[in-house]
Amino acid sequence: MDLSQAQSGLPLGFAKNSIADDSISLQIDTSFRCSSNPERPVPLQFFEEKDDGAPRLENGKHKDHNSEDEEIRILGRSMCVKRQRDPKPVSNPCKLLCSEPSFDQRRAAVRSWGNQPLEEADPELNEIMNKEKQRQFLGIELIASENFVCRAAMEALGSHLTNKYSEGMPGARYYTGNHFIDQIETLCHERALTAFNLDSEKWGVNVQPYSCTSANFAVYTGLLLPGDRIMGLDPPSGGHMSHGWYMPGGKKVSAASIFFESFPYKLNPQTGYIDYDKLEEKALDYRPKILICGGSSYPREWDYARFRQIADRCGAVLMCDMAQISGLVAAKECSSPFDYCDIVTSTTHKSLRGPRGGIIFYRRGAKSRKQGMSLGNSGDCSGQYDFEEKINFAVFPSLQGGPHNNHIAALAITLKQVATPEYKAYMQQVKKNAQALASALLRRKCKLVTGGTDNHLLLWDLTTLGLTGKCYEKVCEMCHITLNKTAIFGENGAISPGGVRIGTPAMTSRGCSDSDFETMADFLYRAAQITSAVQRDHGKLQKEFLKGLQNNKDIIDLRNRVEAFAAQFAMPGFDD
Repeated sequence: MDLSQAQSGLPLGFAKNSIADDSISLQIDTSFRCSSNPERPVPLQFFEEKDDGAPRLENGKHKDHNSEDEEIRILGRSMCVKRQRDPKPVSNPCKLLCSEPSFDQRRAAVRSWGNQPLEEADPELNEIMNKEKQRQFLGIELIASENFVCRAAMEALGSHLTNKYSEGMPGARYYTGNHFIDQIETLCHERALTAFNLDSEKWGVNVQPYSCTSANFAVYTGLLLPGDRIMGLDPPSGGHMSHGWYMPGGKKVSAASIFFESFPYKLNPQTGYIDYDKLEEKALDYRPKILICGGSSYPREWDYARFRQIADRCGAVLMCDMAQISGLVAAKECSSPFDYCDIVTSTTHKSLRGPRGGIIFYRRGAKSRKQGMSLGNSGDCSGQYDFEEKINFAVFPSLQGGPHNNHIAALAITLKQVATPEYKAYMQQVKKNAQALASALLRRKCKLVTGGTDNHLLLWDLTTLGLTGKCYEKVCEMCHITLNKTAIFGENGAISPGGVRIGTPAMTSRGCSDSDFETMADFLYRAAQITSAVQRDHGKLQKEFLKGLQNNKDIIDLRNRVEAFAAQFAMPGFDD
């Protein structure tokens, strides 16, 4: 084995040294250690010689293990460079060659992995999903921002539409193959305007946002520069974090506060209503470029006319986030922000009862004097709104990639339903149920923020019972009642998570009426009594409080009652 022509460029230098038994030794050439451009050593892999009992051949003659053999030494260790031999040679080497699969074989292979139902493809996940389905069916859903979609929307969400990439707007896509996707999105636009009784000459819509938080940030990105000012309802007063919020210590919580300057307006601590006089005073001092109405936990109507006056006086664009009440707005069961606002955003689930996502409505065409001719930052000097191009560009390409076409199709289905008399009757029942629940709790001496509700949600102040929202929420969850804790803006201005927010859309979607919510009020009050008893026996500290919930007979009894009650009502989109 002659290595005398070894290339000097290798990471390891090899040299041939003559030794007595004429074997060959490999030694490291240390001259490469000082190379100006050292190469990283590549490890050499050697196989140990395998003794399978078979004789070896050398120059056509058999050679046994006692015969002399070439020896390779690295760092003083003897290595065998012979490759491993199969102890049983293959009798027919042609069998190693795989024939080209046939058309039917390829089709079968694709179907074997691509057409398996979930229960076969992933039994573990399927089992978890079935447990969640059972939880929804046997529970009472009172989270105001949750609802149940119809079967048709579920089918669209789980359809082949999820396969298509469609960056851009209809007719101006980045990818090809979007002819039918354009039809779906255009249909969704038309139905969105119809659902809210809007003129397409005066209003445009973007249905691509992934959520209302995304929709809100797209509006800010499209209309503002970093550091510009926005003003919305304080989250502890019932506003939403996507409108800007700082923690008491000054930490910026939402992207709205990180990239823009935000300043909140608040409730009147005596009434629980928005203090419009202080709002106007703050707005005139702060001069926000966008004034936001709408919130996450406000049980009363919004005075959009007053907001319009304030926005005009401070030169702001007026934006409404109607995520919570969009279903009521569509059914004309509450006042409409479209009469006064420049931009309206919303989620597409919650009271609207559609798939999870966001939507943006914006004014287009000529401005009317009524709608704020003085807004220098909402358009150019021609008196035309210029929101459309800015907002669409902010959604894509500034903030998002391709839209979720399955969501847009499911939204189109929802918006078709929203325009029907049946949907209006549904939203009327949502309001009746909220008022029935509020009345039932008030009869039990419970304190509600503002004393009641004008929409689909109510806020229960638990501080009068000596309870915290966090502890009460946990007890309800163990009894299979889901709601969420919320901050209560106290009379002294302090923030206390001493309440819960309760909403009626989801259980109304299951067919519950006024009398059913009377029963639910009894469950809620019983849960408060259990929370009080556990808190009395174990204290308010979370760790000790949770210990008191384990194997609690009162909780088990209430859970059984809740499950028996909930099982009476069908679930939209579920098989019977």
